[in-house]
Amino acid sequence: MIGGASAVSCRYATGAIVILLRTERLELRELALEDDEFILRLLNEVSFLRFIGDKGVRTLADAREYLTKGPIESYRRNGFGLYLTRLRDGEPIGMCGLVKREGLADVDIGFAFLSRYWAKGYAAESAAAVLAYARQQLKLRRIVAITSPDNQGSIAVLEKIGLRFEHMIKLPDDAKELKLFGPADQGNST
Repeated sequence: MIGGASAVSCRYATGAIVILLRTERLELRELALEDDEFILRLLNEVSFLRFIGDKGVRTLADAREYLTKGPIESYRRNGFGLYLTRLRDGEPIGMCGLVKREGLADVDIGFAFLSRYWAKGYAAESAAAVLAYARQQLKLRRIVAITSPDNQGSIAVLEKIGLRFEHMIKLPDDAKELKLFGPADQGNST
């Protein structure tokens, strides 16, 4: 068990889909090209566009390109990435995982969920499992998070999983300021 989640490695018939974590209500697995319809829907939700940004995903082909150049490439390059988060019955509800971004010294945890699954504890449940996995299995020393200053829902999730506001930052090629959160147990910088 990892922070209330069990780490598993189950290969499906395709040989490409791996379930990494199971929590009480959720499963997290690597994203695959077959998730294109879900990604198209998630990345075009009003809340995703407002708080995370427009990734230019308008078609299934765009969604497959996003998957290939984003999460799938990250698995290959870093050994981690964003993971499909689904209910135990297989219904996809969001994504949660680890990102190595230009402009951040540390790996950060990120998540996005379809709005109809907000306020049910799924973001905190999946983020806590990913955070524990990153520390215990991947041996990552410091995991941070970034969010828009007005994204109160994400701020609450980050605080619930033990991250605390450190300072405002700007990422390269992005004009807007973001809140940087880091582990409370490692002290906050200014």
